[in-house]
Amino acid sequence: MVYFIMENKGFDARLSEEKTPTSLGDIVDKPLKVDINVLKARAQHQQDKENRRNISIFICFLLMLGAVGLYLSI
Repeated sequence: MVYFIMENKGFDARLSEEKTPTSLGDIVDKPLKVDINVLKARAQHQQDKENRRNISIFICFLLMLGAVGLYLSI
């Protein structure tokens, strides 16, 4: 068994070359099947939500700026 000791800003880490740790332990031995189209659709949906939010904030800013401009011009 080969160990490497890394010291970075006071933290010690021991790394082993034998296996990669998994979140489920040794239960998952085969790779997950992921459809790229599902991931793209999910990312596109998230991007659309962010775009709608940004556009609504921008429109509110323009309306407030117009209202302040009208108030100061009178």
